[in-house]
Amino acid sequence: MDSFTTLLLLGLVIALLMLLRWRNKPLNCPPGPKPLPLLGNLLTMDTRAPFKTFLKWSKTYGPVMTVHLGPKKAVVLVGYDTVKEALVDNAEDFVDRATIPFLYTVVKGYGFAISNGERWRQLRRFTLSTLRDFGMGRKRMEGWIQEESRHLLDTINNTNSAPFEPTFYLSRAVSNIICALVFSQRFNYEDVNFLHFLQIINAILKFLSSPWGQFYNVFPWLVERLPGKHLSIMKDVDELKGFCRGKIQQHENSLDPNNPRDFIDCFLVQLKQEKDNPSTEFHYENLVATVLNLFLAGTETTSTTIRYALMLLIKHPEIQTCMQKEIDTVIGQERSPSVEDRKSLPFTDAVIHEVQRYIDLVPLNVPHCATREITFRGYTIPKDTIIFPLLYSVLRDDKQWENPWTFDPKHFLDTNGNFKKNPAFMPFSAGKRSCVGESLARMELFIFLVSLLQRFTFTTPGGPESIDTTPEISGFANLPCRYELIATPR
Repeated sequence: MDSFTTLLLLGLVIALLMLLRWRNKPLNCPPGPKPLPLLGNLLTMDTRAPFKTFLKWSKTYGPVMTVHLGPKKAVVLVGYDTVKEALVDNAEDFVDRATIPFLYTVVKGYGFAISNGERWRQLRRFTLSTLRDFGMGRKRMEGWIQEESRHLLDTINNTNSAPFEPTFYLSRAVSNIICALVFSQRFNYEDVNFLHFLQIINAILKFLSSPWGQFYNVFPWLVERLPGKHLSIMKDVDELKGFCRGKIQQHENSLDPNNPRDFIDCFLVQLKQEKDNPSTEFHYENLVATVLNLFLAGTETTSTTIRYALMLLIKHPEIQTCMQKEIDTVIGQERSPSVEDRKSLPFTDAVIHEVQRYIDLVPLNVPHCATREITFRGYTIPKDTIIFPLLYSVLRDDKQWENPWTFDPKHFLDTNGNFKKNPAFMPFSAGKRSCVGESLARMELFIFLVSLLQRFTFTTPGGPESIDTTPEISGFANLPCRYELIATPR
């Protein structure tokens, strides 16, 4: 039997199974657009920005609706009230993570990012406590970020006000912070291997956000049998995993259990302590996957946010000027900023928050899953249903934000110019699956951005009007277009 006939028969079998499933679907499922067999709602969906389609459909079907991503059933939760009710008020019902085929292929279900049950609980608890022990969100970490910001400033100063593309200038600085936590090492900016791995991380996020990457996650059994970008990405992933395994081996060879240097050492110590426990989650594969989780997430998300922030400050030079005036008044241009300065810089803090709200870095959220039947708002969500708590709809909720489609720092300022919180500010998600590195990311964003604005004024060769803040790619993540930056010393 040739491959075409095999795929055709497989498709027919899947279509039949889906018809039987839809025929016997539980009563009281959330409403949604009528799906086609096998294709679901894909033909009527904006595959380059599916979250926009979901928001549009919610105006017809309500804030809890069913969509079909090919053969996979998903429930989309829309708006702040709905997402909060699910992730915070009913946290246990919505705690589990959906299987994302591409990521599952990468880590085989290991690590804390996409695992569930006892594996997730043990690894998340250990990861949080270990990172905090090594300074995440504390003074020790603040010192590391301040030191790294000086390296970044020196490197940018060496551009001599010539235009440059900022992507890897920023990712090298941000990545060195997570490298200090995980590997107890910072890499020189001239290290070609370090730059190569950062390029791989950047390419992985782009692939995951591309239409082909999303098609992979809907039809993995098909895409894996076809040529395409996923083949080279998987080779890159293997190279990145090899790098992590090499670092782990170096740590094993020099481990002092009484003096752990970093996250890897602490995990190895725990692994040795629990080697006779048959139900332990502290084993080699979970270590490799967790190190990869931290390296990937700790590099690209924060550096992309800073890259987007500088783009928005060029687009709105009056906001950049106001930030610099506030920073000059409170800190000056010589002293390194500290987290303690945040409360004295309300406008700057508001701008950083508004950047995160406006760019909406992960609009779909990392999907959750119903690992058992859930009753929510009078609807039945069947077991194994993918759940998208749509962050796009929270960060654009017109009941929570006065100008949700406009970049406006006043969203985080009261009438007296003081910083004000908004409960709908959820760029790190919410509940038990909120981002492990939130406190680190917040600290990095503040110190790096304030340091940059102390030292430089940012423009672009074509002027503010040449800047297009529309994402280059919108899928899993909103990724900004490439642009040239001019950093003029102040």
